[in-house]
Amino acid sequence: MLLKGCGTALVTPFHREGAEPAALDRRRLAALVDWQITCGVQFLVACGTTGETPALDEQEWLDVVTAVVEAAKGRVPVLAGCTQNSTREAVRKARKLADISGLSGILTASPYYNKPSQEGQFQHFQAIAKATSLPVVLYNIPSRTGVNLEPKTIARLLENTTTIAGVKESSGNLPQITELVHLAPKSCPIFAGDDNIALAAIGVGVSGLISVASNQIPREMVKIVHAALADDWHTARTWNAKYYELMLANFWEPSPGPVKSILAMMGRVEEVYRLPIVAPSTATRTRLQQLAARLGLVVT
Repeated sequence: MLLKGCGTALVTPFHREGAEPAALDRRRLAALVDWQITCGVQFLVACGTTGETPALDEQEWLDVVTAVVEAAKGRVPVLAGCTQNSTREAVRKARKLADISGLSGILTASPYYNKPSQEGQFQHFQAIAKATSLPVVLYNIPSRTGVNLEPKTIARLLENTTTIAGVKESSGNLPQITELVHLAPKSCPIFAGDDNIALAAIGVGVSGLISVASNQIPREMVKIVHAALADDWHTARTWNAKYYELMLANFWEPSPGPVKSILAMMGRVEEVYRLPIVAPSTATRTRLQQLAARLGLVVT
């Protein structure tokens, strides 16, 4: 599995069937996958943070991953989120994913809440990597997990395992991202995990971006990432400036609230969430509507 360019951390569309929790909207999910691929997105992540995965039960998680793989039809690689704070559970679920034909790999973040040491994280990820033949992409997002996965720990993992095939770096720490780029071999792509610093991260050598904003503007995010990777910084900066406020707006309230709200305005999903995620406040929705209209995403 060779990943490069712009990938999308997909939302999970739900619809109401008269009872909670809201059910998976397979039709809209398949349409979203097809739209993403048509717009040039180079790989997809099912059941990441943006997919409200902590609110899915195990069968729903498997159903979403399977639905995305089936809708992609082999046109682009598909990664499946697989994060647990119990190493034993993470290993068990990673093995389950291996049964999904056509799945390209897994994306797994540091154990949350436990706050393990660097050694604890090393042993956790090593156990996952040794338990599956699927390529493993490590995910560092300390704002959600409570711990930072340091570059030296990642380098050690790369030296001691054979299935780790990339890193999504969402620390927001550019010096740390730079250090990781310098430590990691060329065969291990590093991806920015924050839209708002993607250009800076590409500037120091990452291989691309796993994007949230590409849920709403896939063609435009692909253009930004590809221009930067091609050293066409004028184009990259111009388009980045146009959509920078959207990148920030997606986090005006807890994600994926704003993302889904705008997608609903665009007619791509129903605005349905799983608790504890709720719809944006009236004031935020008004700002989102105004921004989406200015960007030409919706007609007012």
